[in-house]
Amino acid sequence: MKHCATFTVLLLITISAYSQDNGAVVPPIPAVSIADLEERIYAEDSSAQAAYLYIRGKTYYENKGTYLWDMVTEVYKRIKIYKKDGFDYADASIRYYSGNSRGTGFFKEVATYNLVNGVIEKTPLTSDGEFSSHPRDNYTEKKIKLPNVKEGSIVEYKYEIRTPHVGLRDWYFQYDIPVKDVRYDVSVPVYFSYNPYIIGYVPVEVAPQKLLFNNANKSTDKYYTYSAKKVKAFKDEAYVSNKKNYISTLSHQLTAMYSEGVVAKEFTLDWKKIAKSIYEDDRFGFELRRTSYYNNEINPLIGPLTTDIEKMNEIFTYVQNRMKWDEYGGYYCRDGVKKAYDIRKGNAAEINLMLVSMLRHANLDASPVLVSTRSNGVPFFPTDSSYDYVIAAVKTGGKTILLDATSKFSQPDILPLRALNWEGMLIKKDGSSEIADLTPKLVSRENYSVVAEVATDGIFKGKAKVQYVNHSAYVYREVLAVVSSDKYVEAFEEEKNGITINAHKINNLNDVSKPLIEEYDFSHTMVSDVIGDKIYFSPLLYFSVKENLFKQETREYPVDFTYPKQEKYMFFIKIPSGYKVEFLPKALTITMEENIGSFMYNLKQEGNTIQLVATLDINHHTVMPEYYQTLKDFFQKMIEKQNEKVILTRI
Repeated sequence: MKHCATFTVLLLITISAYSQDNGAVVPPIPAVSIADLEERIYAEDSSAQAAYLYIRGKTYYENKGTYLWDMVTEVYKRIKIYKKDGFDYADASIRYYSGNSRGTGFFKEVATYNLVNGVIEKTPLTSDGEFSSHPRDNYTEKKIKLPNVKEGSIVEYKYEIRTPHVGLRDWYFQYDIPVKDVRYDVSVPVYFSYNPYIIGYVPVEVAPQKLLFNNANKSTDKYYTYSAKKVKAFKDEAYVSNKKNYISTLSHQLTAMYSEGVVAKEFTLDWKKIAKSIYEDDRFGFELRRTSYYNNEINPLIGPLTTDIEKMNEIFTYVQNRMKWDEYGGYYCRDGVKKAYDIRKGNAAEINLMLVSMLRHANLDASPVLVSTRSNGVPFFPTDSSYDYVIAAVKTGGKTILLDATSKFSQPDILPLRALNWEGMLIKKDGSSEIADLTPKLVSRENYSVVAEVATDGIFKGKAKVQYVNHSAYVYREVLAVVSSDKYVEAFEEEKNGITINAHKINNLNDVSKPLIEEYDFSHTMVSDVIGDKIYFSPLLYFSVKENLFKQETREYPVDFTYPKQEKYMFFIKIPSGYKVEFLPKALTITMEENIGSFMYNLKQEGNTIQLVATLDINHHTVMPEYYQTLKDFFQKMIEKQNEKVILTRI
């Protein structure tokens, strides 16, 4: 049943409490008031540019005939705009399935409120503020842009989405702005069974389940209420893999459908059942078993080879060089491995299932590994959408080596970043499965070597050489493959304000078996201060870190560095004739508990040259939130040391 709120011009009444067909009553929301519009900051977070004052949602079902149901979700949102930076929160969009006449979505009761000469002014949405598009087949997106939005405005809107699909949408209790009051009511006919899951760190109040009779459907509903108040904004700080892993969210897994009290269809799945179901699908298992299309090419390649590693590397390189990824993920083949092989192009499944098949043909213990990419998030419960990608694995010598041939720059155990997401599911030949650890084991290294001299006017000139190894090399290769050398240098000069780069050169760009090496000449006019007869500069020059990216007092979610990493710096800086070193920063060595990481910094003078050796080690790809303060303090001390100045004095 739809519900409507009635407003008077002066807004003297509230939004009505609504009663559903099953008799459940939801408390009313107060009307927009003068006090609300006069409010200049959000009391719980003065930095907030906007805040959700109220969010209300309800999902219910309408019976459309035997075994036919529509699921209806109605949402109401009221947002207070405090600052210009918050204007974007006055806009909204919905996306919904529109593949048949039962799939619909629309906004209603959309308005902006402002305080004008002490009187509340309401500006309704007009048709020129509504937009509709079709981002993909069978789906529609509708957007609204609210009118007359200013600092201090309040906007509100409702929307309704109706669908013949009975998979409940995720409900969010937390956003990147604060939420004063959020509530979600779910009314599920007894014909459906769902497992609810709540993730995140917000304390969500869950009311006891009620059984209520639904007059419209002539059946019993299971009624649930979830609510939270004074929800803090999710602070999207540095080193977050995917914020949806940690934002407080309610999800539902459909487990069964019933007819006359008897299970008509069961959806209960566990991880292994999902893996087996995928394996038995012809778009996966059948494609994996196909071999005839490549025999003539693969047999001569592996004929003279004797070890598993040699065969693995040869086949991996062959597939990597032959195939072009079409940028589509997924774990099912679209056109099939044979067609992909013939046209030398395919999706992730076609390329990596082809790779597994060839490795097995060479008598290697190879298997596909289902993966949830970083953009898909960490799967918290088993569903068909828990995975969205597939890679390959080879077991040899007591180790499991991971492979992904979609990238020209990946290597064995150097996966594209998209695939580095905790755990995957390895599927064996018999359809059984086991957990596969996707976390990087190899330390990525960046070695910086600089030979420079400083002139009496404070200008630095020199040569730099940077060596990138493992994932560090992979990341730069991916960038340099799509950006021209000139554009890369231009961006570097813009980032490092004051530097001019000449004779820029990249070595081993396409030879992934070797470190990627970057070399260039430089001059820099803004890494020193000349005051009187003294020159001040940081010996790390333009490589010193200026800002600690860990700013929160506490952090409730992990710090994700993606992979273990070492940065090593060796600098030789010649001081100008007629100057002497008045001050060198002292050496520093700091370590973090649990072997999280360390920083070593040492300076010394040899004749007219200052020598710097510094090393930063981050030994874990992920650091748990209980060590956040340790990490924050560590980086603060490191940054302070990096920015201490050498002082040169004229003799």
